[in-house]
Amino acid sequence: MAVVSVQGQDLVVEMEGLDKLWALKSRLTIPLANVRGATVDPGILGEPKGVRAPGTHLPKVITAGTFHHEGEKVFWAVRDAQKAVVVELADETYTRLVVEVDDPRAVVAMVEKATRR
Repeated sequence: MAVVSVQGQDLVVEMEGLDKLWALKSRLTIPLANVRGATVDPGILGEPKGVRAPGTHLPKVITAGTFHHEGEKVFWAVRDAQKAVVVELADETYTRLVVEVDDPRAVVAMVEKATRR
C-alpha cells in the first residue's frame, strides 16, 4: 500500500511495508505542477501492463514496479484493485502512477484540490 500526501509544492508517494521491496522504490516525489489529475479506477488491473523492468507481477496477487507499455513508463504498486488510484503526470519520468491506497476517494480529492491552486 502507498501513502500519498501533499508536502509543500510536491505530491509524495511513500510505499509501506513489503511494497517497498516489490516495487523496488520506497518514495516518489512529483512537483504538483506536473500532476494532471487523479482518478479511482478499480478496473485498471485488467489493462495490459507491458514489459516489467524492474518490478514484480503475479497475476491476481500483486503488480508493482516500473512497467513499459506503448511508449509509456508507468509505476505500479497495487494488490487490491478496489483501492487503486491512477495519477496522471506530465513532463515526468513516469506518465502515470497506479497505486493502492487506504481511501481512494480521499486521495483523489486531495490531489484534485492541490492541483487546482
